Order: sequence, then C-alpha cells, then structure tokens
Amino acid sequence: MKYFSTRGADQLLSFEETVLAGLAPDGGLYIPEHVPALPEDWQTAWKDYSFVDLSVEVLSLYISPEEISREELRALVQKSYSTFRHPDITPLKKLNEKTYVLELFHGPTFAFKDVALQLLGNLFEFFLKRRNARKAPGEKPEKLTVVGATSGDTGSAAIYGLRNKANISIFILHPKGRVSPIQEAQMTTVTDANVHNLAVQGTFDDCQDIVKSLFADREFNATHRLGAVNSINWARILAQTVYYFLSYFHLRRQIPNADEIEVQYVVPTGNFGDVLAGYYAKRMGLPMSRLGVATNENDILARFWKSGAYEKVDSSSTAPGASEPASGASDGKQAADASGVKETLSPAMDILVSSNFERLLWYLAYEGAAQGDDAASRKNAAGATLADWMSKVKSDGRVQVPVSVLELARRDFFAERVSDEQTLETIRYYFESDAHYIADPHTAVGLCAARTVASQNPPRTRQIVLSTAHPAKFSEAVTRALQRSPSFDFERDVLPPEFKGLLERERRVIDVEAPRVELVKQVIERFAEPAGEVGASV
Repeated sequence: MKYFSTRGADQLLSFEETVLAGLAPDGGLYIPEHVPALPEDWQTAWKDYSFVDLSVEVLSLYISPEEISREELRALVQKSYSTFRHPDITPLKKLNEKTYVLELFHGPTFAFKDVALQLLGNLFEFFLKRRNARKAPGEKPEKLTVVGATSGDTGSAAIYGLRNKANISIFILHPKGRVSPIQEAQMTTVTDANVHNLAVQGTFDDCQDIVKSLFADREFNATHRLGAVNSINWARILAQTVYYFLSYFHLRRQIPNADEIEVQYVVPTGNFGDVLAGYYAKRMGLPMSRLGVATNENDILARFWKSGAYEKVDSSSTAPGASEPASGASDGKQAADASGVKETLSPAMDILVSSNFERLLWYLAYEGAAQGDDAASRKNAAGATLADWMSKVKSDGRVQVPVSVLELARRDFFAERVSDEQTLETIRYYFESDAHYIADPHTAVGLCAARTVASQNPPRTRQIVLSTAHPAKFSEAVTRALQRSPSFDFERDVLPPEFKGLLERERRVIDVEAPRVELVKQVIERFAEPAGEVGASV
C-alpha cells in the first residue's frame, strides 16, 4: 500500500514515510492509494476478536508486511494498549434500548485521542530505532522534533505517547487560558526533558496555523525533522477505525436477531478525524447507515451539509454578532473573537476550520469526476479540484461545492448543530435517566444530535454515540448541568483517583506572547537539536 497527497502531487510514499511526513509538501494530506476491501469471512473470523486482534487485522490491510511484519505489528499494538484501564480498551455501554455509547476515554489521559496517539508514539519510536540501528558506528542518530497544536486533549495524549522516548522531542502549542484546568495540568505537569509546552496568546486556530507554517518552511523542517501529532497524520485516522469494528461486534452480541438491525454512528467532532475514521470503516465494508456529524456552535460542518458552503463565517447569518456562551464555559475559554471562533462548553470542538475534512472532500471530488475517465485521470482531476477548493478557503474564507458533490456527502453523512443550552440539558437528561449516565459536554453534543434524529430512524436502527472524554476533564460544565440534582456528588461520582492533586503539581510551560511563527521557531531552536533530514508529522 502506498499513499499520496490529496492535492495532486505524484509522489507515492510508503507507510513509514507517510507517518514520518505527516503533512505533504504541497499542503495536502496523505490518503491510501485505495481503500482495501474486508476479507470475505471477516464477519465470522473476527467476531470474537479483542481490540488488539482487530487492530492487527485492520492495520495490516494498510501496512505492507515488508514494512512492519505481522509479529512486529502485534507487539506494537500490544504495547500501545497495555496502558488502558479497561480490558475491552473501548467498551460499549447501553443507555437504553436503542442508544449506546462507545467509551473511548479509558487510556492514560482519559480522552479518545489516546487510542491513536499511544500507537503513533510507538510507531515513531519503532521507525527511528530501526533507522538508527542501520547506521555505522559513530554516525549521528536520526532525531524527530514533534510539533502539534491542541484545543485540549491532543496535547496531553501526544505527550503521554512520546514522553521520555529516545531521540524524540515534542513541542505542544495550546491557546493560553483556553483549555480546561485539568487539560492544562495534564500537559504542563509532565516534566520529562523531551517535553515542551507552549502557551500561546491566541486561539487554537492560531496555534494550528503556526504548526502548518512550520511544516511549510522546508528549510526549518529539514533542519529539525518535524513530526506532527495532529490528526493530519494518517496513522491517527487508521488507528481510530478499529473501534468501529469492535463496537459493531459488541453490539451484535447484545442484541437478539442482530442481522435485522441497522447501526447508526453519531460522532461529536471538530477537526473531523474521529468521524472520518468511521467513513473509512464504512468504505471498507463495515455495515452502517449514514454517519452523524455532531457539532457545537462552531458549526462549519453542519452548515456545509445544509448548504454545500464550506466557509469560516456563516454568510447566511444576519445576526449582528455571535451569541454569548452559556455560563460554565470556563472549562475551555475558546472565546469568540474576530476570527469567528465561539467559546462553548465543548472546547475541544471550538475549531473554525476542520483539517481532516479535506480528506473527505478529495473522495467527493473523485466520485464527481468524469465517470468515463480512467482511475488515474480521475485521481488527477480530484487532486486539482481539491487544491482549487482549498485555495479558495484560504484566500476567500469559503468555497461552494456543486450540488452534485453535496448530494454525495449527504449519501454517507448527516449533520446536526447543538447549542450550549442543549448540551447542559442532555447531560441532565442522561444523568436522570434509568442509565444514570454522566456524559462530558462533547459526548453530550453527540447524544443530543442522536436524540434529534432518532424519531426519523427506522425502528430497527440502533445508535452508537462516540464518547470522547471522561466527564472529570470538564468539571465546571458537568457540575453546572447537575448542580440541582441532589443525588449528584462530583468527587464521588466523577473524579478519578488519577486527577486528585493534579492541579497542585509542579508545572513547566513556556509563554509565547503572540501567535507568531517566528516566536515559536525561537523556542524550538532553543531546545531541539538539529536533525538534518526531511520533515515528519503526527
């Protein structure tokens, strides 16, 4: 299996090269040459597999055994998920007869991003060790400088995946004062020598723009061999496809006459990576209905499915300004500003532009290309179309896709926007239900979207909502939603032992006074050794 850029570059990369490169030189994202079909007997052969077993099977469809042998792959997967607290890794929990949550927060940082970033950290280490083992005695070892932006959870998950790894330095940019106290503490209390936290005066989108600028700077990239931890890295998407398969099998075990039911996944998303993993699983052959895209008030994705316009600012709105967020949003102060980003109770989704959406747009452009052309011609046409669309987003802040492309998008997805008030109401609803379930605000966005469309579903539909974070990470929002419930006690019902005393621990953080790429370069040059080879990204 080889990989190429969404924006039309002819270069084909191996899996190793793709993981280490992250972002393509032309600014595009890497995707596989083709989406592999599942084995004919997958439903029977895989039905009793563990998460580790399924990971080996799914990942091996995308990774040549000449690059990573099956034995090496299994060892990498086992090492990556030995850090999780639940034996199922991502357990499925029933809320009612038609609604389930897929809990993705049982990793070391209590967020879904651990699933991908524990594996990605081990892949980086594996590739570097192998490359350095081939060097002659005395030859300088290869090093990797990992750079990432976070709106909360990516940072800590990346840090926990890469802390104390040989020949790897990690620099995480977060918007100062705009992540939750727990999220900030999880990052900044890791004091390993190879970990560097940068608190940037600005928004998450500012941080993400800085990271993209660093990768676009070929000289700087080559000097420091940059590696990215954001979901632009293909390995993160690939790792996340696995829990769709696991949840499918676990749901079938719980339901009589399972062959008669239809599965509908609903995914709270900002950067579009988690739901994109479901799209790849669907394209591979995993049975499911349309995927649900659940957004908060930063609703660029919901607006796209409504109008076909992918735009930073809602051009159809006549409102004089953004509405005030609900009280309690201090868990993630991604404040509304001139860029259009709104502060919400679900701060990890307070994102203006969804980086991974580019991958879906490529497939839509490919399907929309002239059907009479051969595959190579359609691929080239899709790359050119995608590059034009993304250029318009950069220059004009928007692109309007043809109606035919929008209809293709609606074939596989639907989208719903959820307000802060609805988020709070949903947290209360499920806590007071028979399930007595406490959802974090991001999961609540997904649950609310699922409830909104449930009445339109056929009776045989069962919904699986992806639960992306532990509620303790967003204490103010959860406490505000449940403060009038006499049976609720945060320390007893929510707070895990690992979080006790976290806010009082020693911290190490570097303040960056403005969202300027040159200031971040200065920090990296101060702490990272030059590596001297081509760039890489997570």
